[in-house]
Amino acid sequence: MTMQHMPQVKTLENGAKYWEHEYDLFTAQVYVPEGKKLAEVVNFGFRAPYVLVFAEKKMSESEAAAFAEEKGFAAIAAGYSGSVVFATAKDGAWDAADAELFRELIANSKIGQYYKDGVLLSRNRFTGEWGECFIRGAIFRTLIFAYGQAADYVGAHLLQTLEGQYLWGPGEITPMAAVLEGMTKMPAVTRRDIPVVSVGNSEEVNAYLKANCDRLLVQETEDVKAAYAFAGCYKRWCGVLENEPDMDAEGMVEEADVTYVKTSPDNLGDEKDMETHPIGYLAYYRKGLLDQGPVPLVLAFHGGGDSCYYITHVSGWWRVAQRNHFLLVAIENHLNTTATEVMELIENLKKKYPIDEKRIYGTGFSMGGCKSWDLYQEYPEAFAALAPMDATFEVGLNIYGKPAPKAINENVAVPVFYAGGEVTPLPELPFQAEKCWDRIRYVFRVNQVKMPYDVTYEEKASWPNPIWGIDGDRTEVYRDESRQANLTVQLFDSVDGVCRTALASISEQGHECREHTCEMAWQFMKQFSR
Repeated sequence: MTMQHMPQVKTLENGAKYWEHEYDLFTAQVYVPEGKKLAEVVNFGFRAPYVLVFAEKKMSESEAAAFAEEKGFAAIAAGYSGSVVFATAKDGAWDAADAELFRELIANSKIGQYYKDGVLLSRNRFTGEWGECFIRGAIFRTLIFAYGQAADYVGAHLLQTLEGQYLWGPGEITPMAAVLEGMTKMPAVTRRDIPVVSVGNSEEVNAYLKANCDRLLVQETEDVKAAYAFAGCYKRWCGVLENEPDMDAEGMVEEADVTYVKTSPDNLGDEKDMETHPIGYLAYYRKGLLDQGPVPLVLAFHGGGDSCYYITHVSGWWRVAQRNHFLLVAIENHLNTTATEVMELIENLKKKYPIDEKRIYGTGFSMGGCKSWDLYQEYPEAFAALAPMDATFEVGLNIYGKPAPKAINENVAVPVFYAGGEVTPLPELPFQAEKCWDRIRYVFRVNQVKMPYDVTYEEKASWPNPIWGIDGDRTEVYRDESRQANLTVQLFDSVDGVCRTALASISEQGHECREHTCEMAWQFMKQFSR
């Protein structure tokens, strides 16, 4: 394994991991308490707060560990198999630092799957090569605890809209929330929706924060548990501050579990050389649902570098399951799992849950969308409908970019709801890439769509429909008021008169997956049974 900038990881007496590294503008010290046992197969990162401590001066290893434990930061991180990150300006010069320090910090932070010995490793899924290490942190859950001069730094530079390196490219990196203690200067707030906890600050500072912050908690002395209860219940997804729900209070069951499947010959993932390998997953369902007889199953596959927490919580699939009474199972690190292995996974799930075998559905975002296409190509007879979103490989290739291990589906119609963003920087829709155009042409052929898909990619500048090439037999537009966007669906009838093909585009959407789209996907899929 070749690593760039690989820090030395120490195992402390209490079993925690510790490492530190010098970056251009700051020093990072990372304390990783022992977390959940299932963390080896389920990535809790998308739910984990990014506990980021800005200290006035760099601590020693033992001081940082003691501070994390005594303050309660370690307990917060351990609940999600996360870490506590201490960041200090070079030479402690917080008064000379600006927003570039924070941008550099966020650019070197990542969630990811490969979290070993306290270090997040980068791996190319196609070549198998390992690259540099990253600080583990969900940047849309950045919760800053800052003290003294570091608190002054946050007040001066970070309580505003900030752009930087987001998850898949440039985007908003505004902190989720900040806890500021011992400030000596007046802050400058230009972003009102940043929750702020003011600890031991002057009446003047508190009056200013009260007037300029929509969410403010004032503490005379620091209470980390109370501060986290106040500020840690949010996420800032694509710049939008959203509440993080309490599953139990919502009447939902959330189960993390693992099952084992036989490794198929076409598996090119990390566990390809194992005879069997684990598949971690999260299951969501309404309390009491499983007592009502066979229930529909929706399998959900996350994007590359994401986790099952992303596809359930950020994309909102758990809420769709809550409203519509089905069992949602989000698969962790599905890049280690082939379409063949998904079939065995389904059989294992049938042994645990009362699944209606005629109503099994699949969906996925980005690389998870590609996995959904694998299922369409290789095992169409197993699914009542599929909803791939935001990505595709060339027809005939699988999730690894290799030829499918079996002859691809050419005659089993599968209802499909495909959606993509109209302003995404990645190829999702036919006008953005030839492989997307060819995928739609393939679906028309297999689903025996009545209308011919006779536009060529080379002539896309003159397509009657600038996104898909042609208009559907019907066009329906659904307004997403939460994002001030329209979801436009082109509906195409098959030769037997049944509409099995729905092609949707979302205005003002980049490379992301929204709850509104997931809801509409379910409303389409639920019409069908196998």
